[in-house]
Amino acid sequence: MTVIGRRGLLAGLAATGLVAGCGNGVGSVGPATIDARVEATLQRMYARYPDTRVIADKSVGMLVMPVMTEAGLGFGGAYGRGALRIDGVTVDYYSAARGSVGPQIGVQQYSHVLFFMTQEALERFRSGSGWAAGADIEYAFNDLGENLSAETTTTRSPVIAIVFGQAGLRAGVTVEGTKYTRIIP
Repeated sequence: MTVIGRRGLLAGLAATGLVAGCGNGVGSVGPATIDARVEATLQRMYARYPDTRVIADKSVGMLVMPVMTEAGLGFGGAYGRGALRIDGVTVDYYSAARGSVGPQIGVQQYSHVLFFMTQEALERFRSGSGWAAGADIEYAFNDLGENLSAETTTTRSPVIAIVFGQAGLRAGVTVEGTKYTRIIP
């Protein structure tokens, strides 16, 4: 049995408070706010990384998470809200959450978009009560802050994750282990 001391408990509570206190969609007034954030995020991504338009055109759906807030001090967590868009129209709203334990310290915010490249991947995502991102996701990180790698536009992966707009004092961003759950905002 693992015993968590006062410091561990306080660190976990502090990380949770930091995540909840940041502008990540917690307490948003509803679908209109999430939709506005999703649209602004897509426009920012397309302007900064023009190759993402090619990926979007090839995808059968996109889950857009405008702001994920991640904080950790021994224990960590991440949370955000976003929307699933099919053919440019929002069809569902989702929350994303992840917890972690281990050597970590810091806070950061970032955006990410999951591009569903096959109908089967999209259906698997939508049919479950919750979907956890795993090793079947291909990541497309920006190269030197300017362009996405060229092979991303020709990939055969069922899901492509693009993480961008990182700001904060925490290194390394991944969506692996993040659980996505359909919500009614």
